[in-house]
Amino acid sequence: MSRPGVEIEVVDDPARACAERLLSAARGGGHLGLTGGSTPREAYKLAAADPDAWSGVTVWFSDERCVPPEDERSNYRLVRDSLLAGLGDAAPAVVRMKGELGPADGAADYERELHKAGAPPLELLLLGMGPDGHLASLFPDQETLSERSRLVVGVPHAGLEPFVARISLTFTAIAAARRVVYLVTGASKADAVAAAFGDDAKSDPHVPSSLLPELTDRITVLLDSDAAAKL
Repeated sequence: MSRPGVEIEVVDDPARACAERLLSAARGGGHLGLTGGSTPREAYKLAAADPDAWSGVTVWFSDERCVPPEDERSNYRLVRDSLLAGLGDAAPAVVRMKGELGPADGAADYERELHKAGAPPLELLLLGMGPDGHLASLFPDQETLSERSRLVVGVPHAGLEPFVARISLTFTAIAAARRVVYLVTGASKADAVAAAFGDDAKSDPHVPSSLLPELTDRITVLLDSDAAAKL
């Protein structure tokens, strides 16, 4: 069971299921939002197998670490190496978050980029979830959870490793997406998945992902059996 507006899918191969959704959205063109972290890496590699699907897409980011783009902790670098590098001439337009500017200036820069593009709703926004229930770089009990006037916010203090400042889309930008897709795997995430999306889940700033179903009913959660164990 899950909360209203949340579609739960427990699948044998979450990376492949995620790649299929990414490719389906990419073939329609428009704007897609990607995330970093280790979980989606394999999904991006699989999605790179169909380069032509990406040619009409603009790629945005859910969040970024405040490091240079060549830093191994950079979300942009992960997406570049696992997806973009394999697309050749069909590579999409990419608007990266400039982590090297720092959290405040980097957030302001990305907000300007979004408005310059008409603040387009993302056709699909891919997110991960931490064992603390965070999404993008919106961490438990931080003031950023209540920000609704801006699309992008600086996060001076990360709630989990790596402990570097971040830039993140806000709930306002996340909830505007036409479809939010979570990709969550592993037993360490099971408690957070249940607290955010289980049928007894309630909105709780201590579990940031639990706040999203109050703002949008267009959420799909792709899980392996370990992450789904507490549902």
